Order: sequence, then structure tokens, then C-alpha cells
Amino acid sequence: MTLKVKKIMTMLLCLILLYFSYFGLGSSTDKVVIATNADEEAIAAIKKALNHHGYKGEYIIQPQSTAELGGKMMAEGKNIEADIVTQATYYLESAQQENDMFASIDNKAKESTIDNYPSYITPLLGNMGSIFVNTKALEKQGLPVPKTVKDLTKSEYKNQIAMPNIMDSSTGWLVIQSILGSYGNEEGSKILAQLIENVGPHLESSGSGPLEKVESGEVAVGIGLRAQAVKSEDKGNPIRYIDPKEGNYSLIEAAAVVNKGGDKQQKAQEMVQTIQQHGREDLLKMYPVPLYKNEKVAKNQRPTYPKKWNDSLSVDLLEKHQDIFKEAQKQVENN
Repeated sequence: MTLKVKKIMTMLLCLILLYFSYFGLGSSTDKVVIATNADEEAIAAIKKALNHHGYKGEYIIQPQSTAELGGKMMAEGKNIEADIVTQATYYLESAQQENDMFASIDNKAKESTIDNYPSYITPLLGNMGSIFVNTKALEKQGLPVPKTVKDLTKSEYKNQIAMPNIMDSSTGWLVIQSILGSYGNEEGSKILAQLIENVGPHLESSGSGPLEKVESGEVAVGIGLRAQAVKSEDKGNPIRYIDPKEGNYSLIEAAAVVNKGGDKQQKAQEMVQTIQQHGREDLLKMYPVPLYKNEKVAKNQRPTYPKKWNDSLSVDLLEKHQDIFKEAQKQVENN
């Protein structure tokens, strides 16, 4: 076979693959693409709402980390592949300011939100932080039950704590907010450095990582998502969640429709309303943070010390707190 013939055959093969990619079997060009930072439980609730209300087989869900999806929104704007994005509201708002990429949605349900949100944001769920412990591992290690994040800076907890890394996980930001919000930047930075020292090799890249290590007994204490710890305890695991006195801070995740125009955008808007209308009940059970008026959660699921950051959350604020975290890490490394 001559080189020329090989080149022609290669070109034909590429054209065939391109054809099937766009027009052949497995084509997804007519489906609504949903890019999401949600965890498995939230994705299951989204799928249930859509599948049971006329949209089964009409969408594709692309799970991504908060940082990865946030970076894509900031860099690509309206050119992002997704038609719907579900993401932390601070990323949605920052991306809108940077790229003007989301469409307003006329949704009457949003008029009943507890807090005010821009017209392009439809709140879906609230993630809240807490401490949690493995009671058996705590007893085995002879450790007291911590009541505050600051308690975890004591030497006896060294290498017995798992927490999410703010550089990779938005859950890690909840930890930083509780420290800086309670103690200020100066004292808070010292506490953060001591906490990082005690965490040692158990700084996790995902929000669910700490609970997995605590459930396995690899460490006795974790800092992470309150809802996950509540669920684990309800399953009968030796897990106990603790509301730290520094406060249960929360991050809201919401849906937004990319402003691309056309029938597909209209369909995407209808799908967001379907998720909010028919998925919110399940989401509230899994993430017991009221977002809409008249929503109630069980007494045992109510946080003891609910708090919010004084100023609006934004990517700029996140980056400032990440810088404080990195500086605390350097202090630990240099000691």
C-alpha cells in the first residue's frame, strides 16, 4: 500500500468517525447537556425529577468537580458545551459578571426563596459543614469528643483528622469560613496552620473523602458535609455529627441556563423548572437547608449554630481565602 493510499484511507476513516459523531448512532447533539458539581445523591434526585416528568433520554449529565466546572465557566463563557449548569452560586454569579453567559428565567417559585437571587439563578440545595467522629475509633484512640474546630488543633488529635482541601473542594471552604469568621484572619491563620499540621496526610481532594476515612476508622475525626454525616449515622454506622461552636456555614448550589438561544434553550429552562418543582422535596431531605419559604426540616437535622459569611461569596473571596490557606501550609512545611 502506497503512502498516498494510506493518507486517503486515513482521511476517509476520520470523515466516517466525524459523521457518526454528529449524525450517527450515539449522537447527543439534540440532548440537553447538564454540567454539574453535584454529588451522586443530588444527581439521582435530578434524574428522578426529569425521568418521571417527560424528559427521560433527553439529557446528558456531566459530573465535574466544583473547581473544574468553575474554571470552565470562567474560561469558556457561552461557548461551554453545557446547556444547563448546576454549581455553587458564587461561581455562577462570578461567571455571569465575567461573561454574561446565563439567561433570565421567569420562574414563579423563585419569588418564594428565603434569600434574594439574580433572575438567572434557581436554587436547588444547600450544603452545610460540620465535624463528625467515629465513636469507636475515638474511644480506641482515647480521644475526647471535640466541640469546636479549635479543639482539633490540640496535639492529641495529630494524624487523626481528615478534612477537604479548599484548593480542590468547595466543602473545604466551609471549614475556612468557620475559622476566619470566628477568629479573624490573624488568629484564624494560626489556628488553620495548627489544624493543617494535625491533619497531616489526610487532606482530601473531595468533600466526601473525610467521611469515607472516618467511616473506615482510618481516622477518628472528620470535617465535611453535615448531610453526609447525618445520613451515615441514620444508617447505623458508628458516626456522630457535631455542630462546632464556630458555626455551621453553608454553600448554596443552583441551576442556571446558558444563554445560547433557540428551542434547546427553552427546553433547558423548562427542565430547570421541573428539577426545582419536582426534585426539591427529595433534595431537602438529603440536604436539610431551607431555601424556600415554608420549608421545614426535622428537628434532629436542624443545625445548632447556622451562620453565613458577612459579605457576598465570590470567586475573588474564595481566592483570598485560598491564599490564606496556602500561607498556612507554608508555615507547616517550614516548621
